[in-house]
Amino acid sequence: MIQQMVHRPVSPFPLRRDDALRRLRAFAPHAGRDYARLRNIDHGPGRHTAVSGLSAALRRRVISEEEVIAAVLDHHDLDTAQSFISEVFWRTYWKGWLEQRPGVWHRYLADCAAARGTLEGSAWQSLYHRACGGETGIDGFDQWVAELRATGYLHNWARMQLASIWVFTLRLPWVLGAAFTLAHFVDGDPASNTLSWRWVAGLHTPGRAYLADAERIAAMTQGRFHPQGLAREILVPRDGNMSPVMPLRSPRAFDPALPSALLLTPEDLSLETLPSLGQAFFALVIAPQSLFPGEADLIAGQDALDRAGAHWGCPAIWVPDLPQAAEAARGLPQMVTGFATVGPVRAALVGWAADLAGQGISLAEWRRAWDETCWPHCHRGFFALRKQIPTLVASRLDRAKGQEGMRG
Repeated sequence: MIQQMVHRPVSPFPLRRDDALRRLRAFAPHAGRDYARLRNIDHGPGRHTAVSGLSAALRRRVISEEEVIAAVLDHHDLDTAQSFISEVFWRTYWKGWLEQRPGVWHRYLADCAAARGTLEGSAWQSLYHRACGGETGIDGFDQWVAELRATGYLHNWARMQLASIWVFTLRLPWVLGAAFTLAHFVDGDPASNTLSWRWVAGLHTPGRAYLADAERIAAMTQGRFHPQGLAREILVPRDGNMSPVMPLRSPRAFDPALPSALLLTPEDLSLETLPSLGQAFFALVIAPQSLFPGEADLIAGQDALDRAGAHWGCPAIWVPDLPQAAEAARGLPQMVTGFATVGPVRAALVGWAADLAGQGISLAEWRRAWDETCWPHCHRGFFALRKQIPTLVASRLDRAKGQEGMRG
């Protein structure tokens, strides 16, 4: 993937499963009216107390969407918790939408490479570097950049302001802004990050873009910031990315009768909690360090290895990279991993699967029933999915009381 190589600070939010569950229990009573009333107020670094703080854990599926929603509904009805539950579904929507339009991701990578290629010596080179360094002189924007670089996190509302100012006020390429934030976010997700930037820029939904407003910034930051000179006109960037809708990719088939190794990636770090997969037999659990690029990933990965090894009663080890994972699994006919959505992990596994097959090992994938159920509703705008939320929540929580489903 094309992105800046940066040191990502350790998340101030939980990355280990026990810590994430404690945070969820503490937050769930406040996920109703309190969240709806306070969620868009940005109090500043270290003071984001009105939001769940679970994004870094959810990004890696240290905990699942179903677990979060079930805990919230123990305290609130669906209407009262609608604002928070909708935010959880936005994460599902972005992933499902990009799964059906993988060309948007590949075009983003190509456009990012092209923009980097024209950066040196361009009229906007200096402005780009000042934007990345938080040295534009725009009140709020510079402080948000500093917070992002220092903590790896921004309040969701602040993320929208930063992206809007980048696109419409600074007139910088949106793809470089998306690459900058993805490189720094501890909770960075290829689908959510890329498509959120496209939405702000007016490229996701025709006729809809997000224009940052100075008065609203002052209000939502409780007077901390008063930016001057923000754009008042929406000039949507040119974009020829009209990727057609594709059928959802089917997981590679898993044969539970075969002796297997389990491959952990940051795409899903709580596979042992899924009843059907948890009852399978694994002789070895492997995590390739090359797929865990940041310190936060390593913390979450080590916790997942410890849990998986204890659950299946087998060795659970780090290896440097995917070729070493294949070497460690030599003699086992199957490697099983959590379904990797569009992004760098998927790209690494696609190229590796053929090499693995050449060594007599098949790569199988486990896709969660949550994704199987929700993604078919994610091929249009979010509100088509939102209308299905009551039915989807009832269906999935009922199934979760039984056995987790699996396709492929």
